[in-house]
Amino acid sequence: MAVGARADETPSTPPGTESTSPPPEVDGNASGLKLRSGATLAPAKVLDIISVVESEGGEERREDTNESVKFALQAEVLFGKDSAKLSSAANSRIAAIADEVKKQGASKVRVFGFTDDLGSAAHGDVLSKQRAEAVHGVLDKELASAGITYEIRGYGEQYPIADNSTEEGRKKNRRVEVSFPRGENGGSQS
Repeated sequence: MAVGARADETPSTPPGTESTSPPPEVDGNASGLKLRSGATLAPAKVLDIISVVESEGGEERREDTNESVKFALQAEVLFGKDSAKLSSAANSRIAAIADEVKKQGASKVRVFGFTDDLGSAAHGDVLSKQRAEAVHGVLDKELASAGITYEIRGYGEQYPIADNSTEEGRKKNRRVEVSFPRGENGGSQS
């Protein structure tokens, strides 16, 4: 495993629960505000804009927020059934993600594996971690000179994004997610 890779630590925040930017300061007494007499301004809050682009079959998904970029690839496009061995087509898909990591100038990359809820939870935990490690191996080769710190984790059946009672849902839940902070320049969305 590459220097800087951490595979056994608990991440600081579970996937999908990252905090947003703090709301901007708003002066409720500013002279430019047009409020009727006795009215008060509600507390400011930030609503992150999330751009989601997904392939027609859901095999690949990209989410862009103000702060980060996340790619989710279904396990079927990367691995054989119940396997953590990368398919021949997987390397080019992972290399495209590495190109985006470079474009954003990210220094920390999270690689998280997930499974559906079929089979034992213990098996799902091991398989999802092995799959995350396999994707990390390709990313690390592609980004060898970039000084990236990786957080690698297998979540098994935790954090499903679709209904596990259908095969279509289970297929979406069997995935590897690669996420990283958006660069200062914001990069360009594909």
